[in-house]
Amino acid sequence: MFDIKLLTLNTHSIIEPDYEKKLEFFVEAIERERPDIIALQEVNQSINSDKADKNLLIGYYSCNSAIPVRSDNHAYRVVNLLNEKGINYNWTWLGIKKGYDKYDEGLALLSLEPITETKAVRLSETHDYENWKTRKALGIKVNDEWYYSVHFSWWNDKDEPFLMQWARMMKATEGTENVWLMGDFNNSAEAKNEGYDVMRNFGWYDTFSLAAKKDSGYTVENIIDGWKERLNKPEKLRIDFIMSKKTKYISSSHTIFNGINEPVVSDHYGVICEL
Repeated sequence: MFDIKLLTLNTHSIIEPDYEKKLEFFVEAIERERPDIIALQEVNQSINSDKADKNLLIGYYSCNSAIPVRSDNHAYRVVNLLNEKGINYNWTWLGIKKGYDKYDEGLALLSLEPITETKAVRLSETHDYENWKTRKALGIKVNDEWYYSVHFSWWNDKDEPFLMQWARMMKATEGTENVWLMGDFNNSAEAKNEGYDVMRNFGWYDTFSLAAKKDSGYTVENIIDGWKERLNKPEKLRIDFIMSKKTKYISSSHTIFNGINEPVVSDHYGVICEL
């Protein structure tokens, strides 16, 4: 693979203050950057909104989700706004759990190239849609590569620890060499002998570490949901990664949507890397 651009972002969509403006900023940035693969987490839709117009499900590949795509689904809106600009992404979305008692929270993947296969991987012990700790991974196959949008739990979560979910992810990708994990790992790269070190010890490569050019890499700079009981004060964290199962030449890795490189659109910053 050469000249490929990958992007991941925990979107915190719909929930975000001034969401409509941030949606516009996001779409404009995608128009400029044109990532080949986009992995999104916390891709929300309102539980009570109308189902999406089937005629507007352009480029959509089903992942056999029991939850239908609805009209205010963040990924659906992004794809259609890009279509209006003449930029056509293939995409899929997976509803995972109920959020804040009013949203379907899920994962999405967008690809400029056709998607040949989709896959859902159960990560958490619980499979209850009403339980906010339910976790899954969403994968697509594009050419000979598998790309997963992931949103793991925390290292020391008493109910759903990261290590158990990581083991399920490893089993799901066993025997497949060309694999990328992109998303919110909820494990800080700076924490020793925790999730990040486990991933590296399993032989996975952090594209940030491999990159010839890079910035600080921090993707969270404030105390956000899920970290309030884990941090005593605001702290810079690098918890969003693009991981490869094979070592690659990465020309650059940078934070995006951080207020310097594109406007802030979420409580996380994104990561964009180029091969």
